[in-house]
Amino acid sequence: MELGALKAEIEAAIAAAGSPEALEAVRVAELGRKGRITELVKSLGTLPPEERPRAGQAYNELKREIEAAIAARRAALEAAALEARLARERTDVTLPARERPEGRIHPVSQVTEEIVAIFADMGFTVAEGPDVEDDWHNFEALNIPPEHPARQMQDTFYLESRDAQGQPLLLRTHTSPVQIRTMRAGKPPFRIIAPGRVYRRDYDMTHTPMFHQVEGLVIDRRTHMGHLKGCLTEFVRAFFERDDVPVRFRPSYFPFTEPSAEMDVGCRRSKDELVVGEGSDWLEILGCGMVHPRVLEAVGLDPDVWQGFAFGMGIDRVAMLKYGIPDLRTFFEGDLRWLEHYGFRPLEVPTTFGGLSR
Repeated sequence: MELGALKAEIEAAIAAAGSPEALEAVRVAELGRKGRITELVKSLGTLPPEERPRAGQAYNELKREIEAAIAARRAALEAAALEARLARERTDVTLPARERPEGRIHPVSQVTEEIVAIFADMGFTVAEGPDVEDDWHNFEALNIPPEHPARQMQDTFYLESRDAQGQPLLLRTHTSPVQIRTMRAGKPPFRIIAPGRVYRRDYDMTHTPMFHQVEGLVIDRRTHMGHLKGCLTEFVRAFFERDDVPVRFRPSYFPFTEPSAEMDVGCRRSKDELVVGEGSDWLEILGCGMVHPRVLEAVGLDPDVWQGFAFGMGIDRVAMLKYGIPDLRTFFEGDLRWLEHYGFRPLEVPTTFGGLSR
């Protein structure tokens, strides 16, 4: 076959190839190990010596032109495939944005912010302290004698490290040491709340080795039990977002307060439900009392001049009551399904004027 006719035939086959696979078949048929152009190059040895240079040059030129034609066709097919894919996968930017998964605020964090918001409106400020405490701040300054059961190993996590006096350090069992540090570091009057983690050796549906607590302290010259009752009554009504939460104060005992009381809220109980603010049952929610004179003396305050009240509650516990969470242990299991159910949206910031819970 004449080279011009062969070239025209191959170019027609290349142009007719409608897919990369069909184009590859043409390349193999013409330029492969047994292709027609390859066979022409191999036949150079059968030609007379004087014809070989001219024929070899013609065959190589044909090979280069066919390779170029195949490369151009391959690029055209790839461009067409890309255009088809872009048309098929086109996104309509005029449509509303697809909802994206978002995180959730843990109930403990949310309830902590709710408590802070309520007491901030009453003029309280937030105070913080270390999780690792010494014996004096955690026990002695709070009028907890050496024989008190709270000092025993079954309640307290003691550490191998010791303080400057050789006493073992420990993980704080309550946030009361923050009150001691605040009173020693400043001058009265004081009005603070101290939220934070605390640690005790216990574990069941209503107890975990680490939990969250908030304590409050007011020290002034004329503070009395009536102020305590009014403050906490307003707190529970704001926290549970009801104006009719009945409360009562029962005499109790705490080493660091005298007199001491436990505060109950009225509730309605059933097999599967507990509703605060209704019914004839009572539920203990926090402990409180007037600061013991020995505690004031321990921080260098004259109990004949200064007096005040203190209170403390478990943040996890009140979160369970308000939002119907049955098991305290689930707070710390890291289950995303649980957090999706009980968690709060990031922008749901609790405020007393806009609403604590949404």
